[in-house]
Amino acid sequence: MRETRIDRRFKELKADGRAAFVTYVMAGDPNYATSLEIVKGLPAAGADLIEVGLPFTDPMADGPAIQQAGLRALAAGATLKSTLKLISEFRETDDDTPIVLMGYYNPIYAYGVDTFLVDAKAAGIDGLIVVDLPSEEDSELCIPALKAGLNFIRLATPTTDDQRLPRVLANSSGFLYYVSIAGTTGAAAPSPVDVEVALTRIRKTAKLPIAVGFGIRTGAQAAEIAKIADGAVVGTALVEQIALGNDDADALKRVLALATEISVGIRSIDKS
Repeated sequence: MRETRIDRRFKELKADGRAAFVTYVMAGDPNYATSLEIVKGLPAAGADLIEVGLPFTDPMADGPAIQQAGLRALAAGATLKSTLKLISEFRETDDDTPIVLMGYYNPIYAYGVDTFLVDAKAAGIDGLIVVDLPSEEDSELCIPALKAGLNFIRLATPTTDDQRLPRVLANSSGFLYYVSIAGTTGAAAPSPVDVEVALTRIRKTAKLPIAVGFGIRTGAQAAEIAKIADGAVVGTALVEQIALGNDDADALKRVLALATEISVGIRSIDKS
């Protein structure tokens, strides 16, 4: 498999001595046009990688904020096809920032795996996080995605023990996403001490960069995670900014302002 934008970005950041700022936003939330402007604005606000959520009606791993974001997007007409279009339009002005599509298998299955992989690659997607496809189902999407040149990124959690971890890591690429809490997105703040203990154990087996997410809301929290991990993932806190009012322009400003604040926190940590 050839080097992807994700691989290159983590190499660059390691050479620069800092952790990655990984942002998550829902495609099509609150509508297509504003969502596109948010995604376009995130790199200038400090995002090193962008996870784009695929709207779905039954998001089992997501907390209320991201569930509501998905429902807003669906109500505004978001689909897998429009999500691919959004990423394609982003790529017209940004060929460097890695994009990870994060979601659930049902929309991809309905779209058709082979067609999806061709279209995802053409749109400029670099990696996939498919929450409800365990490693036992690698033949469904993971292996075909790797053959198509897309990273397949897995989740490890506080309950992923040493016996399970090698199976999680099998065929994983790009980075490992460590879920810092037992629960849904945005449910609680991560404990840096607990995260450090977990990552020390996981790194004995995992050779991939490790990004930590779930519950990071502020620049100070992100800085604490940046000391420990190769990346900090922020989603719920950004998504919540959209729900604070009905003005799309203000939503855009709020999301990018918070992203900038969190980026400053992460970039304050020198890991060289």
